[in-house]
Amino acid sequence: MALQKLAASIVLTILICNGKKYFLQTWCGNVAIKTRIVGGQDASPGRWPWQVSIQGDNGHFCGGSLITDQWVLTAAHCIRGDILMSKVHLGAYNLSDPNPNEVTRGIVQAFVHPDYNSQTYNNDIALLKLSTRVNFTDYIQPVCLASHNSTFLEGTNSWVTGFGSLVPHNKNAEIVLPLGNGTYPDILQQVEVPIIGNNKCSCYNQGVVQEVTENMMCAGLDEGGKDSCQGDSGGPLVMYNSLAWVQGGVVSFGYGCAVPMKPGVYARVSNYQKWINDTVTGMKPSFLSLLISHIWSTEGRENKIKSS
Repeated sequence: MALQKLAASIVLTILICNGKKYFLQTWCGNVAIKTRIVGGQDASPGRWPWQVSIQGDNGHFCGGSLITDQWVLTAAHCIRGDILMSKVHLGAYNLSDPNPNEVTRGIVQAFVHPDYNSQTYNNDIALLKLSTRVNFTDYIQPVCLASHNSTFLEGTNSWVTGFGSLVPHNKNAEIVLPLGNGTYPDILQQVEVPIIGNNKCSCYNQGVVQEVTENMMCAGLDEGGKDSCQGDSGGPLVMYNSLAWVQGGVVSFGYGCAVPMKPGVYARVSNYQKWINDTVTGMKPSFLSLLISHIWSTEGRENKIKSS
């Protein structure tokens, strides 16, 4: 049954290059329900089918992304002492209303990256194993992950989604953690933000954080106004590579929210391909390269693709 479900979700495209046919297929990063996207507003049901809400006794506290039928990617700083008592909500859209498309799973294992530094947020990435597998539907789909050879050019459009705070924080705010006060939405939010290069991001954050390391990436507007915030931690930063949606970052931290010249900082997913593959059991996640201009091929699910 699992293989039948998987086969139904594969998208197959034929690319002709120099007279040769290349079959492009991906079982991840696909959106079955096509809707118009407007930045900084409510998302539509099924628009981001890999988004999850991690909830404890007091409700939502972190986001995450479904990467296989039993594994969720999130931030290391979301892993609390009671994480195995928490629940993962998949297919969630409105947290306050009943949703026939939503399913809930428990968490049986949590893996924090062994080099995570809680003071600097370096290697702020973690994996959760769900209690049972989920079936893929129009509202529940895995996202593709950026492979180790991905490049994130400054200005590249990306999208961040989550159920985090809607209240922007001023320039005097502290570094944002997932459990701060704020106005939290019931409906999943989406916002488009451009990638900001690490050198520029380091200059912007000088004196605020120790270092923007090679394991991090940044996204935001110079003028502020659009950003991730409390409660979005662990959620996905995704880009479209002309074939599928690919997750490049995990919401990690920021100086306030939507503050001018203080972009959000994300864990760089492409630096963790080996650790993710070594940790995940069962179905393996699919890694796709971002922003390359040649045909390439690797073993396994990374079929020959062309990215723009």
